[in-house]
Amino acid sequence: MSAALLLTWAVLAAQMLLGLSMACAAFRLLWGPRAQDRILGLDSLYVSAMMLLLTAGIRSGATLYFEAALVIALLGFVTTAALSKFLMRGEVIE
Repeated sequence: MSAALLLTWAVLAAQMLLGLSMACAAFRLLWGPRAQDRILGLDSLYVSAMMLLLTAGIRSGATLYFEAALVIALLGFVTTAALSKFLMRGEVIE
């Protein structure tokens, strides 16, 4: 088995598992019993989406996927921090 074929199958398996992970995170986001569970689902969803874009970039070789993953990572972190602060104090900007 050649290295290129092994890499192709590994990336394909990773993409399928990341899709399953995104489905589980979307379930937690939509039907979470508390707001904290919904924020955790959103956090898991953006991380999985970022990793899915990275694996698509590895597969295709295009750099646009890596830039989009970087933007998702930055916006996702800020969103998670803002929502967590809102839940703790009731306001984002003091």
